[in-house]
Amino acid sequence: MTATALASRPAPTSTADDVRRSRGLLVTGLAVGLAALLVAVALSLGIGARTLAPSTVWDSLINGGNSEADLIVRHLRVPRTIAAVLVGAALGLAGSLMQALTRNPLADPGLLGVNAGAACAVVLAVAFLGITQLEQYVWFALIGAAVATVVVYLLGSAGRGGASPVRLVLAGAAITAVLTGVISAVVLTNGIAFNGYRSWTVGSLQAVDSTVVTQVLPFLLVGFALALCLGPALNAIALGDHLAAALGARVGRVRVAGIVATTLLCGAATAVTGPIAFIGLVVPHSVRAFTGPDHRWILPYSMVAGAVLVLVADVIGRLVLWPSELEVSVVSAVIGAPVFIAIVRRRRLAEL
Repeated sequence: MTATALASRPAPTSTADDVRRSRGLLVTGLAVGLAALLVAVALSLGIGARTLAPSTVWDSLINGGNSEADLIVRHLRVPRTIAAVLVGAALGLAGSLMQALTRNPLADPGLLGVNAGAACAVVLAVAFLGITQLEQYVWFALIGAAVATVVVYLLGSAGRGGASPVRLVLAGAAITAVLTGVISAVVLTNGIAFNGYRSWTVGSLQAVDSTVVTQVLPFLLVGFALALCLGPALNAIALGDHLAAALGARVGRVRVAGIVATTLLCGAATAVTGPIAFIGLVVPHSVRAFTGPDHRWILPYSMVAGAVLVLVADVIGRLVLWPSELEVSVVSAVIGAPVFIAIVRRRRLAEL
């Protein structure tokens, strides 16, 4: 080949340039997601049963006061918006963790019995302890989620081979079935428990106030920090337990840490609003289509996308039946189910 021909051939693109370009695109996408989150926050603060001008909302946020508008914005909409951001981020992040830990693209945070444990604890507290307030529900829901997760992990790790993804999924399904039976038995024989459980399990942000947000915030912050630190290890686990161990990942510790983070995130989120479906299932698939299989990016993207989705669902719920409201869990299911079906039909589920 002549020197002229060699000179006319395009130079190969360096791997370092590709990495920098890809990283820049991912950073830009995350910035766009954060901008969308700010827009959703503004909509959540400005839209409600009472129509308020944007200038009034801004003045209430900055200057405060004792007017009716100030009370609506600062004591109703601000705590509700903060709760929606935290719950959405927690569910999106917990869903990504569950799909990575179990290597199951159809996994969601309820797979380890977290939702069933929280619900069972709330039902028992209402039926036998007379608990009636959301502030009290929170603690029992957190305890129930933690106990259910511990039992699932002990069952899944018993015997030879330790806590494999398949064993954890089977143990979670078994515990969920048992707890669901207990819930049904109690609510069918106790009218007070049925009414309390019905108001909590609907999945709503209407009754959330600053007290509830303050109660669960420490659990969520610990869960966020723990989950985000697991990104590199989850990339290794995606290759299989044996190869991950050969690469230096401590598979058992990573799996325990991931389960603890999932319990904190999903338990706290469920305690605040009750069960909200499809967030932990749809969000990881949506962000993975953009980020690829790297969990160092999937996890923060899932936090932002989950927060946006819950906020948007809550705002839509305030508008469709205005001046009444539709619960956020209903809207999220209506949005999430078609999106998930479209994802499944248009592309194969990525291996984790």
